[in-house]
Amino acid sequence: MRSIIITALGFLITGILMSGCKNPAAKQETVDCEIAQVIKPVAIFNADSAFSYVKRQVDFGPRIPGTTPHDNCATYIVNELKRHGADEVLEQITDTEAFTGERLPVHNILGRINPDSSKRILFVAHYDTRPWADSEEDTDLHNIPIPGANDGGSGVAVMLEMVRQLAQKTPQIGVDFLFVDVEDYGQSSGFGNHDDTWCLGSQKWVKEMPYSTEDRPRYGIVLDMVGGLNARFNREYFSNKYAPEIVTKVWDVARRSGYGDIFPTENGGVIIDDHVVLNQAGIPTIDVIESKNIETRSFPPTWHTLDDNLQNIDPASLKAVGQTMLNLIFTDKL
Repeated sequence: MRSIIITALGFLITGILMSGCKNPAAKQETVDCEIAQVIKPVAIFNADSAFSYVKRQVDFGPRIPGTTPHDNCATYIVNELKRHGADEVLEQITDTEAFTGERLPVHNILGRINPDSSKRILFVAHYDTRPWADSEEDTDLHNIPIPGANDGGSGVAVMLEMVRQLAQKTPQIGVDFLFVDVEDYGQSSGFGNHDDTWCLGSQKWVKEMPYSTEDRPRYGIVLDMVGGLNARFNREYFSNKYAPEIVTKVWDVARRSGYGDIFPTENGGVIIDDHVVLNQAGIPTIDVIESKNIETRSFPPTWHTLDDNLQNIDPASLKAVGQTMLNLIFTDKL
């Protein structure tokens, strides 16, 4: 069976080259065109390297703003950006007030590739972690910080691996990587009434964005909880509402990259995340996030629990997201 499939595929590819996806005699125009649209990667995303980036963050401990593990992680991110040749590394150091009334330090980090290009994409992930495991069934565990392997670690890991790969294959366009702080310090009770208590770092960042009108990113992509076991990334509500053309673009690249099953076309949840802040600031931004888990019909079952650990990180999920994003960078002419 295998050799028959390979032989048939060989004939199909030959037909594509000869007919340019128009071979009425074969009556397989649609199939042939789909094969022709498969993306051949320019840069290869390394899932093992990405997993090691998750592990390194978890090894610091919970990255709660104002703590040593958090500060060590921020320093690590800055050093990795510089080590892999980011053309610019900009740091915004300020503070903000949490819903608890306490002042929290904010340390946002922006790594830039091809900073002189006016054609840019912005990737965003938060690196802070939830101070409370308040989704644990046992309320006695609610005041324990989560490990944050997926929620906090996975998006950062994917972006750092992307930076590492782009050091070897320089893109034609500009690419910015924003590692945002104090995303996960929001008030969970009465969630819908306290949306502005979340994403405090990005709220600070948009007030001092290092862009002019001419070089502002054409669009942004938030990567949040992208490393879960058997993760699927449905189309998030606000992404569809504010940047539907970007959703279509990214999901099409995922399909042509071989990850259509991981990026299904069905709609997902309604998520308050950093993309909402960026959209309000004028950068069309989508959220790649697991928001319709097959078990919970919402976030992954490890969300804001002590099970958000390395054992529940799936390198295949990291690979699907990271390779899709790299392919996007090298195929989108903006």
